[in-house]
Order: sequence, then structure tokens, then C-alpha cells
Amino acid sequence: MEKDNIIEVKNLHVDIAMTEGTLTPVRGVNFEIKRGETLGLVGESGSGKSLTCKAILGINDKKCKASGQILFNSKESGEMDLLSLNPKGKEIRNVRGKQISMIFQEPMVAFSPMYTIGNQINECTLLHITKDKKKAKEISMEVMRKVGIANVEKRYNQYPHEFSGGMLQRALIAMALVCNPDMLIADEPTTALDVTIQAQILELMKEMQKEFNMAILFITHDLGVVARMCDRVAVMYLGKVVESGDAKTIYANPQHPYTRGLIGSVHKIGGKKEERLFSIEGTVPLAMNLPEACGFYDRCDARIEGLCNKADPELVEIEPGHQIACFNCPHEACKAQRAKAEQMIKEREERETAKAANEPAKSKKKKWGRK
Repeated sequence: MEKDNIIEVKNLHVDIAMTEGTLTPVRGVNFEIKRGETLGLVGESGSGKSLTCKAILGINDKKCKASGQILFNSKESGEMDLLSLNPKGKEIRNVRGKQISMIFQEPMVAFSPMYTIGNQINECTLLHITKDKKKAKEISMEVMRKVGIANVEKRYNQYPHEFSGGMLQRALIAMALVCNPDMLIADEPTTALDVTIQAQILELMKEMQKEFNMAILFITHDLGVVARMCDRVAVMYLGKVVESGDAKTIYANPQHPYTRGLIGSVHKIGGKKEERLFSIEGTVPLAMNLPEACGFYDRCDARIEGLCNKADPELVEIEPGHQIACFNCPHEACKAQRAKAEQMIKEREERETAKAANEPAKSKKKKWGRK
């Protein structure tokens, strides 16, 4: 593991056993994040973004079986593999909420309606910082002030239903930041907010990141938010990263057809009124009993018949820091992968042909043997 990296996710798989078969919503995800850096994880609903992030903290449903490696560079314990830890053990509890925090999608659902906001923020403070209730309350109230919650003395004793959507999101950020974590996972933190509140929340997160030198894993499907917040971008589709690179490169020169489709579907300032936005046909397929083919094959406008439907491309580096998983790409690395895949398909078809040719001969021998 590199010293600058705070986390490295290697070949992460999440499998869910069901009566119909095995669901594979995460299929070999790889990425790393440096300290103080923001990585945007982008993709449609059903791409496996949230399951990937919950696997880091070990909070997926017990039916979800995670495999691979999630290496975390802890200041307290050094390098550790989070997947090897007991999800209910002391070691992961020391990481969860203290060293790695998470902002969940819906603040109204994330908070319990039975307890006050102050009580719920205080729970994290009492668990990880101090057992002194008076001191814990002071720390919690100070963090609430930092995130822009006015009249903290009153707000501390109020319930979630007494907060507006934007204020509730600020309280959720306060709960995530109260222990000064090394890494923050933000799972679509601005989805339910209007544009002005969204801008305030994003600005707040950037300020908190500078203050605590946090790494942020930012999950969203809003490319405008990604452009504003993220240093690097990883585009996910059907449980795999199909393109990754720094944000400027991805926006200026997207290479994967899916990335081009996502960027093309966003309205641009100065665009003509009569211009129709690009639309990616179809939906993300169910990740069960998938064929050995590119996951984006059915929806892709640049697919290669006889190749994309028979082999699944891997991530290759086309320029420093820019990776793509696609056969139909002009770069040398993609061409080399394409040639390798074509050779593999040819050899496989030859084996299948030879096997089919031998089967009638075997059945004939068995028939004569009976007589």
C-alpha cells in the first residue's frame, strides 16, 4: 500500500445468495484515495455504488458476502484489511464512525425520530472521544455551530421532524464530523435538497475537508456536483468501474461510451433550445447469471458484434492516471486488449467446435457397444 493513500480497494466483490441464483451487484471494483483528496463515484441507480461504500464499513446486510481487499491506512493501528475484521468486533467499531464516517442518503431516515438531534450526535462523542457527558455535549454543540446550525442551545434538544431538510443534512454532517475522521463517505448527500441549499452543503463539506485534511468518497449521479467537488472520478456500471481519471480529463475527454452518454445527457449553458439531450436507451440489467460479455453491450451505440457480446473488457491505462474498460477505443492499450480478447474467443470457439465434432462419434460408439 502506498504511503500517500488512505484507502485502497482491490478486486472487491459483493455477492448475495438468492433463491433464483447469486446476485453480483459489485464485480471486481478497484480504486484508491489519497489523504485530502475527493474521489467521485458516479453511475446510475443499481450500479453498486452504495454497496461498495457500505462494504468499506462492514454495514451491508448479512446476506451480502464481500470478498477482495479493502486496505485502510489507520493513524492508530497502521495498515489493516477491513474485510478481514469481524463486522461486530472491537477493531472495526474503532474505525467505524471515528476514523471513517458516512453521510447517508436520506437524513430523515438516518436519524431516529425517537431521540433528539443532540442525543444522537452525542452518542458518537461518548463512544469515541470522552465518557464525560458535560464535555461530550460541549463538543457536539461546537460541531453543530461549525456546520452552520443557528441557535444551537435550542436545536440541540429538538427532534428530527422539527428540522428543515437542509438543516437536517447539516446535523447529519455534524454527526459524521464530530470525531474528526480521516475519511468521509458521502452517499448522495444533496439529492433531496434544492439548488441553493445544495450549494451551501457542498461548500460546507469543502471547508470541513480543508480544516481536517479529510479524504472524501463522494457518491452521486449528479455530474454537476462531481465537477465542483471531486479531484478524481470513477464511473461505475453494473458493479464495475468502466472509466477512471482526474475530473478535468474525464469531462474534457471521456472515452467510454457510458461516460460520454452520462455527460451528453446533462444540459449545457448556451446550448440551443431545439437541441435534444442525449438519452442512454434501456436500464441497468439485473446483476444475476450475467453472460461473459461487456455489461454495457445491450445499451452501447459503439458495440462491436462478435467481440463485446463474447468478452468482458478489463480496465487498462490509456494515459497516466486515466483508465478505461472498452474494446472500441483508439488507444494502443485498448487495441492490445482487443487483440488478446479476439484470440481468446477464437481459441474458445475452436475448442467448442472440436468438442461438438467428437460428441457424435462418442454416441455412435456407445450405440454399437450396446449391440
